[in-house]
Amino acid sequence: MTKSLPLEGLRVLDLTTVIMGPFTTQVLGDFGADIIKVEEPNGDMTRDIGPSRSDKMSSMYLGVNRNKRSIVLNLKKPSAKKALWKLIEGADVIIHNIRPQKIALLGFGPDAVLAKKPEIIYVGLHGYREDGPYGGQPAFDDVIQGQSGIAGTFNARDGEPHIVPTVMADKSIGLLASTGLLAAYIKKLKTGIGSYLEVSMFEGMVGYTLIEHHFGETFIPSLGPIGYPRALSEHRKPYKSEDGYISILPYTNQQWINFFTIIGREDLIEDERFSSIKARSKDINTLYNLVRKSVVKKTNKEWVEVLQMAEIPFGVVNHLEDLKEDPQLKSLDFFREYNHPTEGKLQIPDSAFRYNRHSLPVRRHQPKLGEQSKEILKEAGFNSDEISKIIDN
Repeated sequence: MTKSLPLEGLRVLDLTTVIMGPFTTQVLGDFGADIIKVEEPNGDMTRDIGPSRSDKMSSMYLGVNRNKRSIVLNLKKPSAKKALWKLIEGADVIIHNIRPQKIALLGFGPDAVLAKKPEIIYVGLHGYREDGPYGGQPAFDDVIQGQSGIAGTFNARDGEPHIVPTVMADKSIGLLASTGLLAAYIKKLKTGIGSYLEVSMFEGMVGYTLIEHHFGETFIPSLGPIGYPRALSEHRKPYKSEDGYISILPYTNQQWINFFTIIGREDLIEDERFSSIKARSKDINTLYNLVRKSVVKKTNKEWVEVLQMAEIPFGVVNHLEDLKEDPQLKSLDFFREYNHPTEGKLQIPDSAFRYNRHSLPVRRHQPKLGEQSKEILKEAGFNSDEISKIIDN
């Protein structure tokens, strides 16, 4: 186990809820930051989503709130606002996903906070950039998947829009937010100067989607339509084998040569339509249809053997329930078990990160609602009577 973590000493006031913000701060907490989760009296709404063993401790909440401490502050009350200002004095970062007009009414907009503490990093997670006509509108993952073009890619391929069945926008923008926040923190370490970082779901996901799909529209004048043909091919999906499904992606010239050899179509190696990546991209649908028709002739096991030998990227399709038995994940003990002091034995998937060859530790269990309220207020300098008044309110 690594003895020290890179973000030790960083204190973050986390006023976020649901998935995007808590995922952002969990990444920081995993790397050693002290995350103080500031919650309203009813708590983060995800505390009530999914199975649970006790009140306000659901599976959804447990998934993005480890390595944090929880304090309850009713920011409609003057005593709680006073407490938050005191916490801001000792923090490096304050982050929220409250709509701009709402946080301003509470008195904790970026201008107000930075005026009192110019060295703080203020992060606003918004649905839309606040200066545009959508600024201040509420937004959730499904809405942003629709507006940002994610759902529209299905329409371009299948003739009907769909939502990706995971909270893709929330998690993607959460990772982008953690990256931007750390960039601002590096600036603070170098200069002592704080900053206001706005991270928006809509604009972020439009840029995310158009990395590949901007395509011909990248140029002025346009060199072709918007949309990446390979990604939009109707045959770009897991292929049905003789006994299941498998994803296969020959990509380099050599990988395609190897694939054509495996399926007994050496004649295609010299076919001008498939001889280079530029040529293949022009008629990718025909090529993928060829793969589809070939894959069904072998079992998954047979494909795994020949594709491994040919060094062609592949993966047998896992259903959600199959992940626990995946050989790679099992060998790594990827699903980590630990004992929560109130929720009993829990299991969580590991993160994407290993630091100095070790998984990032679960230093703090996911807190009960307001579990560390007294502890945090005492650290901020409040006495027992003051703490009682703040908590009672």
